[in-house]
Amino acid sequence: MDAYEPAAPRHVLILGGTTEARRLAAVLAERAPALRVTSSLAGRVAAPRLPAGEVRVGGFGGPEGLARWLREHAVDALIDATHPFAGTISSNAARAAATAHVPLLALRRPGWVPGEGDRWHPVGSLEEAAALLPSLGERIFLTTGRMGLAAFAHLTEPWFLVRSVDPPEAPHPPRMETLLARGPFTLDDERELLRRHRVDVLVTKDSGGTATAPKLTAAREAGIPVVIVRRPPPPPGVPVATDPDEAVAWLTGLAGEERT
Repeated sequence: MDAYEPAAPRHVLILGGTTEARRLAAVLAERAPALRVTSSLAGRVAAPRLPAGEVRVGGFGGPEGLARWLREHAVDALIDATHPFAGTISSNAARAAATAHVPLLALRRPGWVPGEGDRWHPVGSLEEAAALLPSLGERIFLTTGRMGLAAFAHLTEPWFLVRSVDPPEAPHPPRMETLLARGPFTLDDERELLRRHRVDVLVTKDSGGTATAPKLTAAREAGIPVVIVRRPPPPPGVPVATDPDEAVAWLTGLAGEERT
């Protein structure tokens, strides 16, 4: 991968605490030490893994606040590396970038693709997933994050195993056990988890990546149906990179445009 060498000192703002966001910050810190890199974390995780470079935590106050921050801190490239389901901040980033006239790139890991033997049930939302569950099973492994449990709170009959980094808050399903854990997870661990808890349905979002993908393999091996929530598309007109290398190439292209 070629180093990114901007024509002049630049400031890049990376939105998100994802694995891809941390990798990009680390690559830029190593290969472009003169480049100022700020990573912005939402602050929803109690003890986040901090990326290289400068870090800020918390919201901006909507698209207007983000646009103001971009101008005040002389940001000239914005990379939205948030979770694929962080639709609000992605929309805010697109509006703020347009307002502040700052180039914007979405960094999104590729989505999962079903393989032979998978019993996937794609749905468009958590509410659709909840509506489907009573017809599929009684012991649900729910891996959609602690923020969306309200969609399942009305389901009083099924038992739920909820895995999240931080403890969930109400409202949530009445019959629920919480497993606090942070990926990556091994295939052997996922096999044992499904067996030990007698799981007969897996619910997940199409987050992509490898850190939590072993649960899909374990479910396929066990013949367990998977309810998978489709990810929303990025905002219209925003270019997409699928890994940090592509993001660096995009930044290199911006620097080339400045020199011409």
